[in-house]
Amino acid sequence: MSILTILGIAAGLSMDAFAVSISYGCSPQRLLVKHMLLISFSFGLFQAFMPVIGWQTGRLFSDMINTYDHWIAFALLAYIGIRMIIEGMKNSGENNPSCSSDINEMDLKKLLILSIATSIDALAVGISLSLIGYDILVPAGIIGITTFVFSYIGVTMGCRLQGIFGKRVEIAGGLILIIIGLKIIFEHTL
Repeated sequence: MSILTILGIAAGLSMDAFAVSISYGCSPQRLLVKHMLLISFSFGLFQAFMPVIGWQTGRLFSDMINTYDHWIAFALLAYIGIRMIIEGMKNSGENNPSCSSDINEMDLKKLLILSIATSIDALAVGISLSLIGYDILVPAGIIGITTFVFSYIGVTMGCRLQGIFGKRVEIAGGLILIIIGLKIIFEHTL
């Protein structure tokens, strides 16, 4: 798998965390650097960890589905991508999330739940990578670092990015994942 493909997957996966980070950045109070780093680290850590879990799960079942693995990988990536596109199209007029949260009273439980929720897609990608025989350590590291960077940018830019791009970031991420799924199909069938 090329680095460009891994970066595409990482960018697609990080869009949910990016969008949530923008919401965190909407605080009317000045953000503290420690909070921006905590948010970014939490999203990046879970995005890196979940593909490893998915990869291990996929390895357990790879012998049973080896003939259809590329189709399963495509189906998972397409499902995730379509779901992201649908989410991006919902309430597309609402470009400005609630900007009234108090970042100085960070709710760590909420951050943990959001970190898990935004990384479920990465679990499915880990399963996909195992089914088509790719190692996971390099992709997981790149996914985690990319998500950290996107999340940090999202928190830093806050509502300004949401006002500019709105839900289009989720739509773009979904399209990237579908294209990567199609690329896997073409590589394995031709």
